[in-house]
Amino acid sequence: QVQLVESVGDLVQPGGSLRLSCVVSGVIFSIEVMGWYRQAPGKERELVASITNGGATNYADSVKGRFTISRDHAKNTVYLRMNSLKPEDTAVYYCNAAVRSLAYGWDTKNCWGLGTQVTVSS
Repeated sequence: QVQLVESVGDLVQPGGSLRLSCVVSGVIFSIEVMGWYRQAPGKERELVASITNGGATNYADSVKGRFTISRDHAKNTVYLRMNSLKPEDTAVYYCNAAVRSLAYGWDTKNCWGLGTQVTVSS
């Protein structure tokens, strides 16, 4: 079946940087959209950034100018480069992908990683 595996998060000081990665594995025909969501304690899960198969990107207003999403099509991998990190960025970050796969009869399904903790603190 399709699996999404995020890299391990970290504890980062304010103003620091961190890059997350997510690898999608399985019998995959195509991935239309990949993205990153995050959820802080007591808050709703929110979209951080997304990237389409054609390379179009979308960012939450709170991360524009600081975060960059990118994609390696050959490796079925999406990255999130986070710069100028703030304490408000502390959250569990989840990888997301809209995947066409044999596991779903070649239909498109919204798949999620298990999440990785990013903590920004001095």
